[in-house]
Amino acid sequence: MSLAINDIAPDFEAETTEGKISFHDWIGDGWAVLFSHPKDFTPVCTTELGTMAQLKPEFDRRNTRIIGLSVDPVENHKEWAKDIAEVMGAAPNYPMIGDTELAVAKLYNMLPADTQGTSEGRTAATNQTVRSVFIIGPDKRIKLMLTYPMSTGRNFNEILRVLDSLQLTAKEKLATPANWSPGDDAIILPAVSNEDAKTLFPQGWKEAKPYLRYVNVNKG
Repeated sequence: MSLAINDIAPDFEAETTEGKISFHDWIGDGWAVLFSHPKDFTPVCTTELGTMAQLKPEFDRRNTRIIGLSVDPVENHKEWAKDIAEVMGAAPNYPMIGDTELAVAKLYNMLPADTQGTSEGRTAATNQTVRSVFIIGPDKRIKLMLTYPMSTGRNFNEILRVLDSLQLTAKEKLATPANWSPGDDAIILPAVSNEDAKTLFPQGWKEAKPYLRYVNVNKG
């Protein structure tokens, strides 16, 4: 079964570098980012895992837990962490799932459900679709899905930007425009009448079109 935005994120149990977890319990009442890798000791992913370690305080500040996945054993992940620390100056400071049975990769549609066998003998090329990012909300629903090619490193500052937008629009009747960053004007939802908007946004707004009303929630 394919996954879509707002679907319940599939729950699972897995071994990680920080012990066994039950995914939904591990998320708790906050947000989560699950990001996956096709193979240990791969160059682009080495830079990504180190970058996420450096950015972890930013995710912590947003009440968001991060977890990685690679379809190799946990023991390999721990060895890989030494390389990541040497190259990037930071080793993973978050759990890494060992998905040797390919169970989580198949559960999240990163590999076809009928894929046979285990991680043994598989290469980064045969696992190349296992390069995805999922943002999951406190309601355990998928809020974002992105899949990257093997040749392009992920921009985790963009993941933070999307997370900021998701957290803002989860609590306010707003959407965010193209290239929005925290502090920029947001958009009042079309379903909100002008009368209701006066109560919700007493600071006022700029109307580009009746359906496009900009407001800055940082201004009182």
